[in-house]
Amino acid sequence: MKKTDYGNWVPAKLLWLLFTAAAVFVLLTILLAVFTPFEWLVLLFGLAAAAVFIFAMYMGICRHVFAHGGSGNRLPNYIRLEAYDGVMGRIHHFLVEHLDWDGQGELLDIGCGSGALTIRCALKYPEAKLTGMDYWGWEWSYAKKQCERNATAEGVADRIRFVHGDAARLDFETGRFDCAVSNFVFHEVKSQPDKTALITEALRVVRKGGAFAFQDLFCQTKLYGDMDALLEDLKKTGIQEIHFIPNVEKLGFIPRFVQAPWMIYGIGLLYGIK
Repeated sequence: MKKTDYGNWVPAKLLWLLFTAAAVFVLLTILLAVFTPFEWLVLLFGLAAAAVFIFAMYMGICRHVFAHGGSGNRLPNYIRLEAYDGVMGRIHHFLVEHLDWDGQGELLDIGCGSGALTIRCALKYPEAKLTGMDYWGWEWSYAKKQCERNATAEGVADRIRFVHGDAARLDFETGRFDCAVSNFVFHEVKSQPDKTALITEALRVVRKGGAFAFQDLFCQTKLYGDMDALLEDLKKTGIQEIHFIPNVEKLGFIPRFVQAPWMIYGIGLLYGIK
């Protein structure tokens, strides 16, 4: 089997920048200690070096727990992804397990990144056709070719297509898909400041009676406001069934040390039948 590359929510280039910054602060601290009489300045830069280094180590640990793979790569089926894929895999698994879909028809993954969630769905629903859509911006270490290589490595390339697109303006007709999923994407979409509009747009392309499951930072009021009010508004559009699970990070499968404002907090899962 070819090796998969699902990337990481903590990019390697971020760690490189943090450790480089720490090294620069250390060098400056040494130079100041040698050439300046101002001890307070040496102390200031020394504290900055320590702070940046500690944060770099913290992010390195986060990258490790988010990493896909591990011993599970020896199991070429859905169980591998489900049980052995680290925190990222468990978050995806939580979403998929709340998806009330029989796997008949076509699924859209909005913001597919490296194709991890799309491929997970393909492995769980062996009769489904799938489309993974992403903008693949420069700030993320993801690409369309990477998705296609991963799908080939997992043996599901014949049922998946990956396309470039914008979650704010999905290039699909209304009711096009039988199912739609999205994970940690809406809050990252820069082309639409109104994040609730992204939910509406995602639901637009799902047929009546189709399933959906969207996971994002829904509990952050600065992004989505009052979720109770939003749920009531969505119900008024004629959605048959809608559920919301708040604070997913507190359910026990996400380490507490990554539940921070600069990492992940306020996760919510929105799912149901349109």
